[in-house]
Amino acid sequence: MRMEQMYQEVILDHYKHPHGRGLREPFGAEVHHVNPTCGDEVTLRVHIDTDGIVADVSYDGQGCSISQAATSVLTDQVVGHSVERALEIVEAFSAMVGSRGNVEGDEDVIGDGIAFAGVSKYPARVKCALLGWMAFKDAVVRIEEALHEEPARS
Repeated sequence: MRMEQMYQEVILDHYKHPHGRGLREPFGAEVHHVNPTCGDEVTLRVHIDTDGIVADVSYDGQGCSISQAATSVLTDQVVGHSVERALEIVEAFSAMVGSRGNVEGDEDVIGDGIAFAGVSKYPARVKCALLGWMAFKDAVVRIEEALHEEPARS
């Protein structure tokens, strides 16, 4: 079996049997991202526990197999890690997908995310693959901003 064919099967498996799909509580932030070029969209919730561990990522969305499968992979890769480590994983995935084929990606870091290496050669699909991953990054920023806001004075 060729590597590209194996990767396509991983993407289709995540699309048909998504991980983390279905919005859950509790969550620290909920974000909604849309890819304006194709209409793919995702609503994503992130829960970070008091120890700074990504305790849960849940989502709902619609769009192509790449956008939905990539979001499914995201949930597998970041849950259970510290926020810092989760953001490193996001950066590793982003670097590979945005590299136009120049960065192979590290399966030990991004797991099934390696299946999206071929997407980097198709600029129109890069935003699809990154949709859920950028939504995660946005949600983490919102959670951190909320933690650092000063309490309102009465």
